[in-house]
Amino acid sequence: MAQLIKLGDYVSRYENNMLHYSSQFSQLKKQQWTSIKEQWERGTLGLYKEDTAINEEASNGLLKRFKKNWDKLGDSSIDSIKEVVVKPAMNHGVFDFQPVFYYRPHTLEDLKHAYMDKLFPFQLKWASQTLIEKSYIDSKYRREEPLRYFLHQFPDTYLLMYKPVILLKNAPVELDILLITPLHAWCIHVLEEADRTVYIGSTQRFWTVKTGSHEKRIVNPSLSLDRTESIIKGLLKREAIDLPVKKMLLSRNGYIDYPDLPFGLSLLDKKNYESWFNHQQSSNLPLKHIQLKAARTIMAHTQTTSVQRLEREGDEEQPPAF
Repeated sequence: MAQLIKLGDYVSRYENNMLHYSSQFSQLKKQQWTSIKEQWERGTLGLYKEDTAINEEASNGLLKRFKKNWDKLGDSSIDSIKEVVVKPAMNHGVFDFQPVFYYRPHTLEDLKHAYMDKLFPFQLKWASQTLIEKSYIDSKYRREEPLRYFLHQFPDTYLLMYKPVILLKNAPVELDILLITPLHAWCIHVLEEADRTVYIGSTQRFWTVKTGSHEKRIVNPSLSLDRTESIIKGLLKREAIDLPVKKMLLSRNGYIDYPDLPFGLSLLDKKNYESWFNHQQSSNLPLKHIQLKAARTIMAHTQTTSVQRLEREGDEEQPPAF
């Protein structure tokens, strides 16, 4: 599962310590997955309803004993006791990710998919909150399938900046997707509509998109890719970071027809996508110093829109640690 280090212009804990949080992410996710897998193998996964009922019954019994001694104090005092007894202990600084399964996945592969689906909203929180700041997540990101795809399908050592906003001379510029791997910094523009859609490319300002008998025009996507590549190359060159920057047009379910393909632009569509994807997914390269340095450099030039977390909120709703 790739690491979401920057989402739009939201605050990111990776801004403070790229190495620490990138290492912590992998460690905590692995620990949580091992625990869930062991429960699944023992056949105890999905029994939380019964456990919850037992705990609630025990809590109610305890409350009855308290009530006998505190009747004279009034209902408001009883409510405050209930809050103390029932409220689970919170590990300050860490929001424990404890997914609830109300069914037992039939296969290990089903379990993996269920686990990642439950992890996804927590990863959005992880990428948009710190101990003292938070950003309000637009609900569109929870439904944005390309974002889920990049996070679910690539290794932990791949760092994702999803359409980050860069400040250039105090002017915000939204970039394409950045996938920073141990070997490259990929600038990616995703083209996805209906299955078997054909994108007819050219060097002109507009492209033609054909889906069955329907036809429309879109702005040439390579224009934004060129801008993204130019900005990222400039930032890395300024810090003498020698990490190759590549750009790609990606369509997993369609075809890209671009006869006059410019030099340095990669096209991935239904014809050749699988071989590239399998190669990336099987990567076992560790995080590299130059990769982290590149990510820190880019992050230092991003825009952040956030608010201060309230002191009480900081105690009761900590960012997720999986």
